[in-house]
Amino acid sequence: MKNIVVLVSGGGTNLQALIDAENSGNIKNGKITCVISSNPDAYALKRAENNNIPTRVIPRKEYSSSVDYSKAILNALNEEKADLIVLAGFMTILDKCVTEAYPYKIINVHPALIPSFCGEGFYGLKVHEAVLDYGVKLSGATIHFVNEKADAGAIILQGTVNVLHDDTPEILQKRIMENVEWKLLPKAVSLFCQDKIDIINGKAFVRE
Repeated sequence: MKNIVVLVSGGGTNLQALIDAENSGNIKNGKITCVISSNPDAYALKRAENNNIPTRVIPRKEYSSSVDYSKAILNALNEEKADLIVLAGFMTILDKCVTEAYPYKIINVHPALIPSFCGEGFYGLKVHEAVLDYGVKLSGATIHFVNEKADAGAIILQGTVNVLHDDTPEILQKRIMENVEWKLLPKAVSLFCQDKIDIINGKAFVRE
């Protein structure tokens, strides 16, 4: 059974999707053993407490640099004996000291189809605003491994939704979360915990 540590900063809707998947038996060979928040007021902490999942708070504002903060996160991950780390609305880019310590063991969900609308500065509603400004007809979400570059790790799963002419960023965000993120993130976590993701030449290949 693999230890899953989830990193959060806000409301925790993706965390809830993971909790629901675990409770319904859809995450095989894995268990959420800790939720770590960069924000002491994150509602995600309440979601964890409601499901008897241990929590830790490591406030970003208490650290002067991203390197110092990343070292604190790394120490916590080591103490929790993390086998898999999931970034679920975690609003801090981690230094390479973390990604190098856990290669191909950190999963993130990005609310667009990488390599489009991704990288530094593309987060939250900004992603969906850019999608609508460009006028693309399909968007979606990407589940990918995390490396030292923002949104540049190996892609595990992707899913799409149609972009409609009267969409607002908020409406598109909700459609992508409900139809893609909340389904594919638990699926990717379960695949990882079952050792069904192979890395070949830096690319991720899934064995269903």
